Amino acid sequence: MEVIAQPPLGMLAELTHRCPLHCPYCSNPIELVTRENELSTDEWLSVIDQARELGVLQVHMSGGEPLARPDLPVLVERASDLGCYVNLVTSGLGLTEERLTDLVDRGLAHVQLSVQGADAEMANRIAGVKAHAHKLAAARAVKKLDMPLTVNVVLHRANHHQVADLIALAEEMGADRLELANTQYYGWGLRNRSALMPTAEQLAEAEPIVRAAIERLRDTMQIVYVVADYYEPYPKPCMYGWGSRQLTVAPNGDVLPCPAASSITTLKLDNVRSQSLEEIWYRSESFNAYRGDHWMPDPCRSCSRKGIDFGGCRCQAFLLTGDAGATDPVCSKSPDRGVIDTILAGTPSEPPELVMRKNTIKVVSS
Repeated sequence: MEVIAQPPLGMLAELTHRCPLHCPYCSNPIELVTRENELSTDEWLSVIDQARELGVLQVHMSGGEPLARPDLPVLVERASDLGCYVNLVTSGLGLTEERLTDLVDRGLAHVQLSVQGADAEMANRIAGVKAHAHKLAAARAVKKLDMPLTVNVVLHRANHHQVADLIALAEEMGADRLELANTQYYGWGLRNRSALMPTAEQLAEAEPIVRAAIERLRDTMQIVYVVADYYEPYPKPCMYGWGSRQLTVAPNGDVLPCPAASSITTLKLDNVRSQSLEEIWYRSESFNAYRGDHWMPDPCRSCSRKGIDFGGCRCQAFLLTGDAGATDPVCSKSPDRGVIDTILAGTPSEPPELVMRKNTIKVVSS
């Protein structure tokens, strides 16, 4: 059954996998794209042009660390000139006031800044480098230019107890939006799952704190709380539906229906070096594999929630069952829910040491 796709609204442009941080929860693939295999400036400009022609209105420039690309200002300017809302997703390392001013002058509209912990000791330990002070300086630069700021925090077992302090830190940084996102287990993060998995007690303690902060700050800072879905009765929605609103372009030009889709090793990904973005969006095998609901097995096919969670996460289903078409095992109705229960039951009281991601690059400073 053919599903007629609507034009995409957003594109995540992963300009590079190079990154100065070593975060143990990184969801990028285990095998990162090397610098020599990255799209060139001209290739990225073509991707941006094609994306706008497709209907994309939001371009999120990410990585890795997008500031590692010296052509970032050129790419921001092209996307902005085409009428796109341009968001920079950054670690903050290398984001000086001078560089930010140049990016804003070229059309940058928003900055999303990652934070690893509420204090320097925790944040630097999780980042694997002394980065926390640089992040605070980057936030000050963003607010000095009166730019909208989102602070993103990945929550896990090591920092979950800091939820209240993380909210307070976001307030001090002048964040307009705070994302408190429990770890999703893809890429390097899957390798560290046993150490990252929060306890049920941590989640129970955090929930009322977050709920109270959402109410208290509703007029000044939006708080988005992404739950730890292994503990939930129903899975997280899959990007408003697979291949529905968003696309991701990896550093080497692979085009993905979701940022983690490369984890589905049975999925054939197409590349902008050999096919147009339009062809890939509308007619590729990968984007049509799980569009709509015709592919769904029971219990999803007959479930009233299939238009709410879209069968759950295809990447998670594949990583946990070996079948990307299976009902997400997180779902309480899934025949594979026992896989999740076994993982939770096996969560150690004393988690193993985090294995830090190994990166070898330095961010361009000017």
